Amino acid sequence: MTTESKSSDFIRQIIDRDLANGKNGGRVHTRFPPEPNGYLHIGHAKSICLNFGIAKDYDGKCNLRFDDTNPETEETEYVEGIKDDVRWLGFEWDGEVKFASDIFDTLYGFALKLIREGKAYVCDLTAEETGAYRGKWNEVGRNSPYRDRNVEENLDLFERMRTGEFPDGAKTLRAKIDMASNNMNLRDPAMYRIRHAYHHRTGDKWCVYPTYDWTHGQTDSLEEITHSICTLEFEHHRPLYDWYIENLGIHHPQQIEFARLNLTSTVMSKRRLLELVKGKYVSGWDDPRMPTIVGIRRRGYTAEAIRNFCARIGVTKANSTTDYAVLEQEIREHLNKIATRVMAVLDPIKVVIENYPEGDIEWRDAVNNPEDPDAGTRKIPFGREIYIEREDFMENPPKGYFRLVPGGEVRLRYAYFIRCNDVIKNTEGNIVEVRCTYDSETAGGKAPDGRKVKGTIHWVSAAKAVDAEVRLYDVLILDNELAGNADRDWKDELNPNSLTVVRGAKLEPFLAEATEKDRYQFERLGYFCVDKDSTRDNLVFNRTVSLKDTWAKEKKKQKA
Repeated sequence: MTTESKSSDFIRQIIDRDLANGKNGGRVHTRFPPEPNGYLHIGHAKSICLNFGIAKDYDGKCNLRFDDTNPETEETEYVEGIKDDVRWLGFEWDGEVKFASDIFDTLYGFALKLIREGKAYVCDLTAEETGAYRGKWNEVGRNSPYRDRNVEENLDLFERMRTGEFPDGAKTLRAKIDMASNNMNLRDPAMYRIRHAYHHRTGDKWCVYPTYDWTHGQTDSLEEITHSICTLEFEHHRPLYDWYIENLGIHHPQQIEFARLNLTSTVMSKRRLLELVKGKYVSGWDDPRMPTIVGIRRRGYTAEAIRNFCARIGVTKANSTTDYAVLEQEIREHLNKIATRVMAVLDPIKVVIENYPEGDIEWRDAVNNPEDPDAGTRKIPFGREIYIEREDFMENPPKGYFRLVPGGEVRLRYAYFIRCNDVIKNTEGNIVEVRCTYDSETAGGKAPDGRKVKGTIHWVSAAKAVDAEVRLYDVLILDNELAGNADRDWKDELNPNSLTVVRGAKLEPFLAEATEKDRYQFERLGYFCVDKDSTRDNLVFNRTVSLKDTWAKEKKKQKA
């Protein structure tokens, strides 16, 4: 067992006790069992890090298994996407990828065993009737009128269900447990339902499909899983998980539940995420505003930062909600270490340096990353005409404004002091150009005469700048509490400013060769990456995260 830097959460404490008691012969074998009915989100990332992380900590194994029991919602596209997500996060599963559909024949045989032992029966009640017979949490249910069918009749009907004799919904196979149980999951739950649907792996072989609850424990058992780790909503399903395994007499994994990841300012439901995609509120599953792993990857989040985030929030038994700012701060901390610092101007205004020679270009040294001594430097061009951010110049500045003003002086990052002498406006009165002079003696960032300037601004050479489209992303949901209000549509709380597209941004030429794997800090603006839509003729960058938690300030303003 590996003990170095091993986490100490309650699940690992359980495993430690099991190993100390010799349970499972000293084995640790986990699994990650997604349903291939959509792309995974960051909540699944927590489960991936937990299951694969435990296997790594204990020199064990972790399976990747698809619980593909609902053919109407599952697609091979999702299977491949999930495999990519697991690998992107830095994990590899044991052996071949597994599917619940691999053991459909075995599950069918298990069902026949329970029927023969009088522990399962075919029921003709409709879904509505079944719900009525089940009762409510504060009242006992009633036995189905078909509960006492004899074994031979049940075997005959179940076989006829399998061969396609009955329409969808006409019959179900139910476990015979206890209609008076306080646990609703034990009130004769469905094991099989009729679905005349094409399955992405088995084709048209089956028209009866096992339920998730029936499949889950048996697949765990057959794979010899030792610790079946689930999110907290499955806690009340555990007695059913145990009942099936015990009545089949097969290997019994231990189901352990933990609190799922909940985040503010987004949605963590596949159903709701699918609504966003189908309703075209976003561009797709990989839209950078989506909490899907493929979406945050496109936005520029790093796998290491996601793993660090999952470690930071920890594993608990109590439900809670994590502020999105915690995730963003983890992203900033990692990108601060690895991102190359560059200069970009999103809202450009031209500055003409009148005393700089026309046509001359000099190349200034710029530090790639002060946090990384091995990152080195690069050359950035400087000339007579440059671009600065429009907000870095004001004719009538408020008190405390330390950027460029008429008659004022600022420092250009990696270049010189410049002083504003004149302002050029168009016929509408809008500023189109600022005229300045530079002090050639200030190339080192200091003036020989000792004069000081309070402001340092970034800039880009006008002659060498490359044009780009920049996409600025913000939170998806404005108010999670209102979004959860049953009296209103949660989509009413979608942030209308979750995406702002800036065209005509000016970037230093170094970024012309940027690739999707690269990460950058646009100085004073945030962290950015190349989007998959980018081409050499049309550069597109996504803002991964701002330099500060600007959204927190905005929320305070709204509340005020």
